[in-house]
Amino acid sequence: MFPSSQKNTSDKANLRRELRRRRMALSAVQRRAAEAAVARRAKPLLKRGRRIAAYTAVGSELSLAPLIRLARARGVEIWLPLVPRRGRRLRFARLDDPSGQWRANRYGIQEFVSRRHIGAQRLDLVLLPLLGFDEEGGRLGQGGGYYDCTLAFRGRRRQWKKPRLIGVAFACQGLARLPREPHDVLLDAILTEQGLRRSAAAAS
Repeated sequence: MFPSSQKNTSDKANLRRELRRRRMALSAVQRRAAEAAVARRAKPLLKRGRRIAAYTAVGSELSLAPLIRLARARGVEIWLPLVPRRGRRLRFARLDDPSGQWRANRYGIQEFVSRRHIGAQRLDLVLLPLLGFDEEGGRLGQGGGYYDCTLAFRGRRRQWKKPRLIGVAFACQGLARLPREPHDVLLDAILTEQGLRRSAAAAS
């Protein structure tokens, strides 16, 4: 049985505080080592011509900078999320567009704004930031609901599960079980400094 909506909200707020503490407790040396390890672990995913959505790290999130450099060197197309002025459905801008530019969005977060942008349906793989994850493929985000809204179409597909959804995090962000709601989008796999692991939901 899942907890009630009110208790679920309270549980998530407490979990977010705890997981932020875990993440922020990592030293600069530990963070750099983990980020380099994540890039190495991701190599099997980085195939030439693939369209992969990444993200720009905010606060204590695991930075994908080493992974992005490696991906671009391998001929992978990297796409970054664009927060809409209205609604919660993200678009994705191609990072190597020479006409694009960096600017702050409505939350003050730097985004790469480009005329070359696409919807999530046209991506091969999405690397998602998160605060927490579990073995089932559950993901605890910041609470804005942008990725759940953007990727809701995945839940309506029975066969063709594209794009593949991979949560990226430090291993210390893992939990035995996260509270879940019907609209939550499950991950296909988790990528940490310890490796790339398929979720139980994807395996079933």
